[in-house]
Amino acid sequence: MNKFLFQRIDNTGLVLWRGIFGLLITLEAFGAIATGWVKNTLVDPQFTFNFIGFDFLQPLPGTGMYYYFALMGIFGILVTFGYRYRFSMFCYALMWTCVYLMQKTAYNNHYYLMMLLCWLMVFLPANSWWSLDAKKDPSVRSISAPRWTYLVIIFQVWIIYTYAAIAKIYPDWLDGTVAAYFMKGKADYWLIGDLLQFRWVHMSIAYFGIFFDLLIVPLLLWKKTRVTAFWISVFFHLFNSIVFQIGIFPYMSIAFALFFFSSETLQKVFLRNRPLYREGEVEIPKYKSLLLIVFSTYFLVQLLLPLRHWTFKDDVLWTEEGHRLAWRMMLRAKSGLLSVYVVNKKTGLRNNFNYNEILSQKQRRSVKTKPDLIWQLVQRIKQMEADRGNDVEIYVVTRVRVNGGAYFPLIDPNVDLANEVWQHFRHHEWILSSPEDYHNEN
Repeated sequence: MNKFLFQRIDNTGLVLWRGIFGLLITLEAFGAIATGWVKNTLVDPQFTFNFIGFDFLQPLPGTGMYYYFALMGIFGILVTFGYRYRFSMFCYALMWTCVYLMQKTAYNNHYYLMMLLCWLMVFLPANSWWSLDAKKDPSVRSISAPRWTYLVIIFQVWIIYTYAAIAKIYPDWLDGTVAAYFMKGKADYWLIGDLLQFRWVHMSIAYFGIFFDLLIVPLLLWKKTRVTAFWISVFFHLFNSIVFQIGIFPYMSIAFALFFFSSETLQKVFLRNRPLYREGEVEIPKYKSLLLIVFSTYFLVQLLLPLRHWTFKDDVLWTEEGHRLAWRMMLRAKSGLLSVYVVNKKTGLRNNFNYNEILSQKQRRSVKTKPDLIWQLVQRIKQMEADRGNDVEIYVVTRVRVNGGAYFPLIDPNVDLANEVWQHFRHHEWILSSPEDYHNEN
């Protein structure tokens, strides 16, 4: 075990990854400003739907979030060039974690992945070569790293892909319904729009997605299939980038290949004049026990989190309980209708509350199908009414459909949600049971 984890290996892949990862997180930060993501998600809305329990994390007032993301971008640049690397990586990780937890309207699995990778990178000696730190301080300079620094990234990637594959094994994915629904919105794409409407394309997307997620890590680990697997990965992720336009995630995923190819191969392509480490010493650090405890705990959590939806009653596709932090990527499309009724306890007067006035356009779309967002909206309205001196009950009427199927009620309209307490680890009985035929069309 000591040799497996602590043997020194050449670190070419790790330092190249730091440069590429730093560039990608820099683009993510500045790109969020340039594309209007910061404006639409954090600046314009009156409030954000933060992760429940993290209400203290709120966007900075005025134009503060623009400066916040610009500072993150600067830290990303410092990571790219390996200058004060651990401090810069820690600051970016902390700032991105705050952004991630302060809003769920624009939830995306790659935001979660970025958060995890940023924190993992804080612990990795990725500045020991090809960095300003190594150039400035000879004690930092090294052409090797312990094997565990590679294994933590590989294991994290394996977890992501494996759970993504397992999550796809359900009827609407297997019969091509999900792919067909997504591709319908791409019909106007130049050159490929018409092609994406064929059923054989939908079925190819469905099954290629499952087998790619399930097999890509083993195929990259095996030397005989590594090159082929890499080019398949390039095709798969570029296809996703073009069709789904999901930011830096596809390019980050392609870059994971740096942890699988040999240092000899990487040096021939990227760093021809760099010396190659071949000694293979085993150096057991003084902090071995702490290291093992920290990473064992971390990966145990990573293995259990995607399974937690099985501890909740009913289907996660319907209830959303356990959906986040579980690598359930591109699995379903939901739309809904929502009405909110406020009842004054003193007068008995019942009014339809126009929540559109306090939500952004994107928030309006998201809130209609997600029980936790509906609950948070109700709590917000309750507080607004309390500020006006009103003691109220709040009821909601919902209709939700999954993957273009029929509409069904999601929330019990007879439950006063203003009086309900959010339970992180228990099913909420005010979420109605999923209809047996909610996958079927009208």
